[in-house]
Amino acid sequence: MAPHTEQLTRPAVRLRGLTRSFDGRTVLDGIDLDVPAGQFTALLGHSGSGKSTLLRAVAGLDHGVAGGGRLTAPERVSVVFQDSRLLPWRRVLDNVRLGLDGKDAEARSRAALAEVGLAGRERAWPGELSGGEAQRAALARSLVREPELLLADEPFGALDALTRIRMHHLLRDLWKRHRPSVLLVTHDVDEAIVLADRVLVLDRGRIGLDLTIDHPHPRSYRDAVLGEYRERLLAALGVTEDHA
Repeated sequence: MAPHTEQLTRPAVRLRGLTRSFDGRTVLDGIDLDVPAGQFTALLGHSGSGKSTLLRAVAGLDHGVAGGGRLTAPERVSVVFQDSRLLPWRRVLDNVRLGLDGKDAEARSRAALAEVGLAGRERAWPGELSGGEAQRAALARSLVREPELLLADEPFGALDALTRIRMHHLLRDLWKRHRPSVLLVTHDVDEAIVLADRVLVLDRGRIGLDLTIDHPHPRSYRDAVLGEYRERLLAALGVTEDHA
């Protein structure tokens, strides 16, 4: 299911000439990018290509890093990392509720946990959760704040294959219900194709490919029609099918 047309009339993220460098090495080299409101976008690239650097810049988490350019992003931004980053000394419900204001904070947090399939786990400690459950809690913590933009930095990279597929379905379902803009950083070409409506490939600090995935959801890894997109993305990454 593609994002509603009316949502795509304004950009949630706008980058113009964005640069970032570390120890004199340019990591982002004049990035120009618009991410429309409500769009699910994936960002691919080799290790060190600048994927996480770009995401951290959009999240406002790169204070003190050398660089320039113009960056516009919404006020309500949530970030999910590969590590769930749950506070181990707080129970799951308290992790989700952390920082929320209002009399309905607990009710909203419980509803968010139920939405990600963790009803009944509110009183659990983070150390009692599986990897998949911890990432579900992290998603609940992010979405309970009703973000306009959800940034996800390889959130499923540490999960086993079966759990990762289940989390793909969950993330896509949550996106359909809440409709934030999503910028997903991943190293997995198939994950990008199955989840996103648009896939960007970073190459030496610039966007080397901007590809729209024009295929309806739900998608499966077995969909033969997705093979063409996979070939184009692998080629942009400098990988042939023989070495994929």
